[in-house]
Amino acid sequence: MTNLRQQYLDAAGTATGLLAADEVAAAWTADSALEGFTVAGLAGHLAAQIWGAAAALEGDYTGKDTITLMEHFGRAKWIKTDLDNEANTKVRDGGRRLAEPGPEALLEGTRERLARFETALPALTGQEQAGTDYWAYAMSLDEYLITRIMELVVHTDDLAHSVGIATPSFDSEPFDTAIRMLARLSVKRHGQAALVRALARAERAPADITGL
Repeated sequence: MTNLRQQYLDAAGTATGLLAADEVAAAWTADSALEGFTVAGLAGHLAAQIWGAAAALEGDYTGKDTITLMEHFGRAKWIKTDLDNEANTKVRDGGRRLAEPGPEALLEGTRERLARFETALPALTGQEQAGTDYWAYAMSLDEYLITRIMELVVHTDDLAHSVGIATPSFDSEPFDTAIRMLARLSVKRHGQAALVRALARAERAPADITGL
């Protein structure tokens, strides 16, 4: 299997391709499929998975504990919470600010950061610390990139659906990584049987197996 750094680059390239779509720029000020997001804000949030990852390589994690992937999601304050809580408001505000200069500037900045990543990532082991300046902890780079791959896959679909175009297809390995993460989160929320039934037994599938 391709290492996670290459998987991330592949997923980020697919998402960046969607940001370049004419339909995204044309619908820039319209409401998106996600409540509280305009198309611009959602495009900014999708781009943030690349802008933020680039910044993660330059972060200072002195004094922060390094936690595991599932510990990270256990602490996440945005999962299944009110849309107006602090964590979700911060997410929407961040996407909106990133998109304020317009679609061309967002695309140019995203491509620039992705190019920087394409140069930096191959030289890394994946065990370096990564995270954000507002997390009280750090993660290994590879586990951090799993969270970004999942976000890229999910929000690429959100954005494509919002502007009425087909969702781009991801390479199989980053897509598998995202689906495994979503499946793990689903099992954590709903249990193994719920996921098995949803995937294999339509006659007794639960109404909700969402992991997020």
